[in-house]
Amino acid sequence: MLTLTVLLTLVVTVLTQENLLNMCMDAKHHKTKPGPEGKLYQQCSPWKDNACCLANTTEEAHKDNSYLYNFNWDHCGAMTDKCKRHFIQDTCFYECSPHLGPWIQKVNSSWRKERILDVPLCREDCETWWEDCKDDHTCKENWHVGWDWSTDVNRCPEGTQCKKFSEIFPTAQSMCEKIWSRSYKYTTYTKDSGKCMQMWFSEGDNPNKKVAEYYLNNIGPAMAPGSLLLLSVTLSLLLF
Repeated sequence: MLTLTVLLTLVVTVLTQENLLNMCMDAKHHKTKPGPEGKLYQQCSPWKDNACCLANTTEEAHKDNSYLYNFNWDHCGAMTDKCKRHFIQDTCFYECSPHLGPWIQKVNSSWRKERILDVPLCREDCETWWEDCKDDHTCKENWHVGWDWSTDVNRCPEGTQCKKFSEIFPTAQSMCEKIWSRSYKYTTYTKDSGKCMQMWFSEGDNPNKKVAEYYLNNIGPAMAPGSLLLLSVTLSLLLF
């Protein structure tokens, strides 16, 4: 009986790791399973060999007011191109990445059933993003919630003021961790460490798969999706 329990636990663990290393979020524009997309648009092109996004999603990601989320980058005046480049990369990373499994969490939301939480970003990505945006303007710290959507496009809520990014986010860490309600976690790891996720990379092998493997091997089954974890517990209970 004990041997069978161990075997079942090992099977569930293997299935869990395989899922976490190659899966898509249950969210508004994500595919159900990752796979090749042929040609993805501009800054999303590195994911074309294995993507959770469709080509039309990546094209919309490059538009100032796309149908993806009706989100207006220019809510406090025109965002500079150097700053906007990072937000487009952020969108590509979020929509296309197939290796975010260890950080996917269930949520009760009208527009998605899963989100990412505390994805460890490489120091260079956070700091370059902040450096290129520090003189641009915004009125909010958390861009996920609290906007005025009365015109179907996000506007600054009443009582807020447009300020420089550097005033709203005094450090790169504060921006990366707060702007999307802890979707990302600032780290001091560099891209060559193998311990942080790269928001963008040159076309070819996706370096983020090995990073996801590292976190799975070091953190273990606690990162498992609820359904697989529940299966493991249920099987154990049935056997005793």
